[in-house]
Amino acid sequence: MSELVNDVAMMDAAELVQGYRAGDLSPVQATEAALERIERLDHRVRAMVLVDAEGAMTAARESAQRWADGTPLGPADGVPTTIKDVLLVRGQPTRRGSALTAGEPPAAEDSPATARLRGAGAVLLGKTTTPEFGWKGVTDSPAYPPTTNPWHEELTAGGSSGGSAAAVALGMGVWSIGTDAGGSVRIPAAFTGTVALKPTFGRIPAYPPSPFGTLAHPGPMTRSVVDAATLLDIVAATDHRDWFALDAPSSSFTDGLHAGISGLRVAYSPDLGYGVNDPEVTAAVEAAVGVLADAGARVEQIEAPFADPVEAFYTLWFTGAEKVVRDHVEAPADREKVDPELLAGIERYGRVDAAAYLDATQVRMDLGVRMGAFHTEYDLLVTPTMPIGAFDAGADVPAGWEERFWPSWTPYTYPFNMTGQPALSVPCGFTGDGRPIGLQLVGARHADALVLRAGQAYTERTDWHTHVPPMLQEG
Repeated sequence: MSELVNDVAMMDAAELVQGYRAGDLSPVQATEAALERIERLDHRVRAMVLVDAEGAMTAARESAQRWADGTPLGPADGVPTTIKDVLLVRGQPTRRGSALTAGEPPAAEDSPATARLRGAGAVLLGKTTTPEFGWKGVTDSPAYPPTTNPWHEELTAGGSSGGSAAAVALGMGVWSIGTDAGGSVRIPAAFTGTVALKPTFGRIPAYPPSPFGTLAHPGPMTRSVVDAATLLDIVAATDHRDWFALDAPSSSFTDGLHAGISGLRVAYSPDLGYGVNDPEVTAAVEAAVGVLADAGARVEQIEAPFADPVEAFYTLWFTGAEKVVRDHVEAPADREKVDPELLAGIERYGRVDAAAYLDATQVRMDLGVRMGAFHTEYDLLVTPTMPIGAFDAGADVPAGWEERFWPSWTPYTYPFNMTGQPALSVPCGFTGDGRPIGLQLVGARHADALVLRAGQAYTERTDWHTHVPPMLQEG
């Protein structure tokens, strides 16, 4: 694999800030590098739906002046950043991957995470792609062509935060904020060799509320665990617009990040009892579990911790999808503009009565209780992030797949949206043909710092996260 490209666009936030502080580098240079990367490579992966070069350069110059004056706003000041196009960015449209939103006005306010980043001096480069209303695990939509994978252009980047993952992997911004209601930051992280955290539900406030309700979590998408912790520090705060938001944390998520995992109780499940992995995925994840054991964790392979909750998830997911589509369809002809597979999923799973919805909610509550008890015995649950590598771009499921809808090929992500637990994906290897593989680390609710610490312990002992896509080595 290609080793880390030593250029400004691929520096992490800590490296940039160190350079800004020393005067060896400026936010203007970092922003120019990110914009050049977008100009050179975005036509190959189609990660961006909007690039605000003028606004970004203005913000970069303002940041450079703060650094020169010795008054930076913190560890995000001058860091080039992208935002998934389901989140509000003041003055910019929010298309959400749908042809139904073309006439909507630009946002009058920022979403909470955007506001926190803007207030911290981050340079907002623009918005990244999403499938229609973020509904599936790949990134294509009626409004935009497929977002492809930086490692193999004919393959998907995953989704629904595929644009953010592809952008981060290629240095089109240091980090990004995505959203995850069934795996949508972790799936593309696994497919693109990047890092992503779905934090505890409520840790990052959200507004407007997601149509997928309390399944949906905003989350950091980065190239390192340190950056994920730093970004979480910035965006984890209360916001009066989100009545589910947790109190601001009392300490930094970077505190103790390098403390190691000696003595940590780790349960390893290769398939949660119902998944089927590519053998190369199983081999890579087993090797990763060995690294955790070598780092001092007490690892135990376990039987299935719960039954597959997918039927309940389908009900919760597609009733949300039905609501958002209904809200945007003003005339019968509007339905012809909607992703046909989204409509098919709504027809199959999204038209249920209140009793069926409450039954699905009960499955969810029972799962939360079960996992709460599980974490009295184990600190972490470790699984593959994905059972397979990336597949063809433009397809909703892999070729020859028996099931029609995306949760069938991402069995290890959606359960933890149902429970609201933190789950981190870090790179742990490659298939024989060069497709990235991800390792998922799941903690008890509110154990975000522990999950990040375990991810850091793993990445300190491996170099998978330092590999970059081959297209960055091209002339």
